[in-house]
Amino acid sequence: MPATAGGQAADEAARRFVLRGAEHRAPRPEPGLYLVATPIGNLSDVSVRALETIAGADRLACEDTRVTGKLLARFAIERRMSAYHEHNAAEAGEKLLADLEAGRSVALVSDAGTPLVSDPGYRLVQDALDRGIRVIPIPGASAVIAALLASGLPSDAFFFAGFLPQKEQARARRLEELIRIPGTLLLFEAPHRIAASLAAMAQVLGERPAAVCRELTKLHETVYRGTLPELAAEFSAMEEVRGEIVVCIAPPEAEAVAAPEDADAILSGLLGEMKPAKAAQEAARLTGLARRDLYQRALALKDRG
Repeated sequence: MPATAGGQAADEAARRFVLRGAEHRAPRPEPGLYLVATPIGNLSDVSVRALETIAGADRLACEDTRVTGKLLARFAIERRMSAYHEHNAAEAGEKLLADLEAGRSVALVSDAGTPLVSDPGYRLVQDALDRGIRVIPIPGASAVIAALLASGLPSDAFFFAGFLPQKEQARARRLEELIRIPGTLLLFEAPHRIAASLAAMAQVLGERPAAVCRELTKLHETVYRGTLPELAAEFSAMEEVRGEIVVCIAPPEAEAVAAPEDADAILSGLLGEMKPAKAAQEAARLTGLARRDLYQRALALKDRG
């Protein structure tokens, strides 16, 4: 067989996938950057549109070729992949943009879930839009939404805050910034840091109801529910925690966010029992106001004496 014919045959073979034992042809998508959501655990959660795009696009870029390779193997997709992740985003991104500007279709996937959620795809999208390239989302699985649904917490308004800082003081400052968010908070956390993070959440956010969602859609899916102090105590007693984790925290009670003019009365009472820093921390929990602002007010009140 001539090389050109063989190349065309290989190309056509690559643009196919197998679903429930039946082979399907994947049409070549129109030119553009396709952001394709992949399963967060259970591979059966992938959509037909996602499979068509992954198998049919001119170029497939993924965070880790080994992880995406398992998805391709499950659905008998035979095609070449290229790596695009935070360590090679500048160089790999330019190659993808060159393909896009040449009129090709590029499918971008992350290891699990929706691209751009806590991964480097954001800068590629910005560069593509700056160059007038079409960006097409292919929706699907999202650990954030799955956790929100499983948590049992209010879902009419929510705020995804990504990962908390690893260092203790920076983590506390970030939590203070989130105190007054009028919706359910959702955060990612690593298993080896979850106990310390829950303790910090309990200290800053208080007795709010919360849920720790672990290994969503996987064999060992578990959802722990309780108040933040209860969950902090439960996880601190665990010898080892494994798996992907999403923490969901209920919004503040409406009355928990006090007006700044009410803060002095609260601080005055607390300063009779504790130092300014501790008083500011407790007042922040009670009022929903920023601890750093309350600390300055506490110092002023103490000086007035």
